[in-house]
Amino acid sequence: MAKRLSNESPIGDVLKEFIEVNKLQSGMDKIDVQKAWKSLMGNGVNSYTNEVILKGSTLYVSLSSAVLRQELSYGKQKIIVMLNEELRKEVVKEIVLR
Repeated sequence: MAKRLSNESPIGDVLKEFIEVNKLQSGMDKIDVQKAWKSLMGNGVNSYTNEVILKGSTLYVSLSSAVLRQELSYGKQKIIVMLNEELRKEVVKEIVLR
């Protein structure tokens, strides 16, 4: 059973408690990673991005351009660092470009 918060708790604390109690953090991470990808990669990359899926700590990105996929493969580690900095925690440990 969840601990009871006082009636005067900030909404942020209530939401954090709700997410923690109901084990929703992994779902929130999936959404946050998709938003971070869109904001960090810009319109050029996003126009060729079909899918961004987080499974565990591996990010699967489906691209429609083989040339772009090759170019991004050279900077995988930098992309991982940028995403984790944007999310303010280590969520992504590996990227698979398809």
